[in-house]
Parts: sequence; C-alpha cells; structure tokens
Amino acid sequence: MEQPNNPLHGVKLADILEKLVNHYGWYELGGLIRINCFNTNPSIKSSLKFLRRTPWAREKVEQLYLDTFH
Repeated sequence: MEQPNNPLHGVKLADILEKLVNHYGWYELGGLIRINCFNTNPSIKSSLKFLRRTPWAREKVEQLYLDTFH
C-alpha cells in the first residue's frame, strides 16, 4: 500500500528507537515519554517488544521522532 504522505513509511520501529536513544539517551527519553520500559532497565529489545504491543506508546515514540528529526 502506497503512503506518499506518511513520513514514517519504510522506517523501521527499531531504527526510530535507536535514533531517539542516540539523540536523547534513555534517561531523557524516559522523561519525555513516561513509559516503564524507558525508565527501568531500558534496552532496545525490551522497548521494541513493549512498543509493538502498545499502540498508544508507539504513537508517542513515532511523534517524538517526527518532531525531533523532521
């Protein structure tokens, strides 16, 4: 399905998360988006697992990515 107006089209969630962690660090990311997986023993793997199961949290991460890098 073509999504010409979707700036996240073709961007992997893992890439989004890694770019945000590199930019902000876990501590600041956990302050910006208050979800446990960013504040308690954070890792890319555990955060991806949570974000894939939790649409509202994923939306917040995607929005922060857009606000930060676009």
